[in-house]
Amino acid sequence: MAEGEVRRDMWGQEYRTASADCAAALDDYYAQTMSFGRGRGRAVLRAAAADPACALAALHAAHFVGPRDRAGAAAFLAAAADSLGKATGYERAVFRALSALLGEDRDTEVAIDRHFQLLKEFPRDLMSLKRAQLLCFYVGRPDTSLKFVQQVLPENQDRNYIYGMLAFPLLELGRMDEAEIAARKGLAINKNDFWSQHNMCHVFQQECRFREATEFMESCSPSWTSCSSFMFTHNWWHVAVCYLEAEAPISKVMEVYDQNIMKELDRSDCEPAEVYVNALGLLLRLYVRGEIGPAKEKLTPLLDELKNESIWHAEWLLDLLILWALSSMNEIKAAENLLDSLRSRVSSMDTKRQQVMHKAIQLADAVYKYGKGEHKAVFDTLGPDFDGLSYKMIGASDEQVDVFNEVWYTVLINAGETSTAIELLVKQISKRQGAPFLWRLLEKAYAVEGRGADASVAAEKANALQAAQFH
Repeated sequence: MAEGEVRRDMWGQEYRTASADCAAALDDYYAQTMSFGRGRGRAVLRAAAADPACALAALHAAHFVGPRDRAGAAAFLAAAADSLGKATGYERAVFRALSALLGEDRDTEVAIDRHFQLLKEFPRDLMSLKRAQLLCFYVGRPDTSLKFVQQVLPENQDRNYIYGMLAFPLLELGRMDEAEIAARKGLAINKNDFWSQHNMCHVFQQECRFREATEFMESCSPSWTSCSSFMFTHNWWHVAVCYLEAEAPISKVMEVYDQNIMKELDRSDCEPAEVYVNALGLLLRLYVRGEIGPAKEKLTPLLDELKNESIWHAEWLLDLLILWALSSMNEIKAAENLLDSLRSRVSSMDTKRQQVMHKAIQLADAVYKYGKGEHKAVFDTLGPDFDGLSYKMIGASDEQVDVFNEVWYTVLINAGETSTAIELLVKQISKRQGAPFLWRLLEKAYAVEGRGADASVAAEKANALQAAQFH
């Protein structure tokens, strides 16, 4: 195999390939990844096939297939190792970083450290920045994610995608004003930067600017047709959640669910697990709000798919949502099998990771019991100090884990822990005064405690907020 000439990728990093097709496919893979495109997998596998001796193509292929095909990832990693002798310094740096992520001695901390080293040496490598941030997301480390992007920002001041990558960790750290500035900078560079659009929606949503959120996202939506199943349905999930949070007519929420989330399953290149994580996340919010009939009606046609173990363990968040769906629909045997499988996964992890993921198992157990309607058992499982935001190790954004806080407030009220519920709701309302549902839960908690006057004030506030949004 010819060792190939030294080429530069779209950001200027040097690597070796004998194939022009490999080089074109790699650049396509970069572009698709940064824009959440549908063709990422095809592009990276085409690059690896076009030049099996290209270390960089093999490394990206290993990372792409890794989550679902460890043997395939190992084979690509071995192919990259075989080509290292003639590889560039950049390719060797990528190999070091990815070996810690995919190799025999996988270690997240080492992988994070090596990505810092890699980006120190090659600060214009936005592909590695994206990968490093994803790594941080799935271990719940927005502070580290922010450090990554701050480290390379001076070298990338006016470049496409950099400000979307800055905005997201700022959001996750509660720095909404800075996140909005970053998202707007990203959109000024490229109005179809889907990650910046998404981050802008997060800001609006967190600040209870629901009408602004839905109008902004719906104006962006024609540009989403090229998005992956996840990004397409996730952006529409945000729209639906904003309608739900504003207490718009439930038909608006269902229209988005039917027409924009579930329709994705009709596409031949759909990734079903990526759709289900958004579909179920929305249905759980409906369920928590007492729309149990509509939620169960939508769950019924999904049950066979959710019992299919081939979609289990794609993501922790999806597993938790499937657990709730199965147990709430009385598919107890399947739910127990999934819970046992999650416990088994954690028991096979190293001690340090086991300690972190113990909380994820605790939440899984609670979600299973919640689906069965055992609210007192949920309270006993999670203890009085539960806060969904401290469960980011399941790989979820603040908005995605917030539904577990909503579950928690309702559990507290139904389990007779109303004073704790009132305390938590007052605290949460101080951060999100414009969310009608929080006021309605507060009204319910006050009513249970016999505080009629306080309940009336909360009800009036909720009704005024609802009327102001979409009427």
